[in-house]
Amino acid sequence: MSSNDRRAKIMRAAEKLFTSRRLHEITLDDVVAEAHVGKGTVYTYFANKEDLFFQVATSGFEDLCNLIDAKIPTGAPFMSQLIDACNLVSKFFARRKQLFRMIQSEGDRMQLSKGTVRKKWQCQRKRLVDAMARIIEKGIDEGKVREDIPADIQANFLLGMLRTRLRDLADRPKSLITTELIVDLFCQGACSVASSEARAVARSEAGGAEGQSPKGTFVSQSQVTGGRSV
Repeated sequence: MSSNDRRAKIMRAAEKLFTSRRLHEITLDDVVAEAHVGKGTVYTYFANKEDLFFQVATSGFEDLCNLIDAKIPTGAPFMSQLIDACNLVSKFFARRKQLFRMIQSEGDRMQLSKGTVRKKWQCQRKRLVDAMARIIEKGIDEGKVREDIPADIQANFLLGMLRTRLRDLADRPKSLITTELIVDLFCQGACSVASSEARAVARSEAGGAEGQSPKGTFVSQSQVTGGRSV
């Protein structure tokens, strides 16, 4: 077995153990037993248990970004790219629920961490944000997405909506949490008229010219769903 295969085997074992236990409940001995390797082998690739779980979690960002790069055609229409990317993210974590839980756990831990480890986490997560932001930038260039909010901030909001569906709404009717509905809510807002009025007020308070048209436009529900009901 190659070095890369042994490392991957250990990481898969750690991910599997996260199915029914929390990080503090899992020991390196548990990982060793699950992976069928010696403890010395684990220390060959990982400094300690925390380093192992950190690398498993961050590898998820890399795997997902590679999947988006491979599966989303750069020449496809903006809305097609956006829906396909959201579907990829959702299906990826639906298949790897343990990894999703690990990323959530590590994300919480990173809020309290400092220095190099936190910077590495932010760098890896930024790859996923950037992958989604590139799609949103395409929408901005086409005039279909508002341009007054940076694409990376909008990408963070969208990923937050997908995360909420996976983490908090899994028991709700699927018809209420479809990807098309999430994309429509992201693009249109819960109340598009009120949102337009709020932006007009914000521009006025910022000294914008009265009657100035809002930056960017929002796609309609029919554009999102291709005329289908959501």
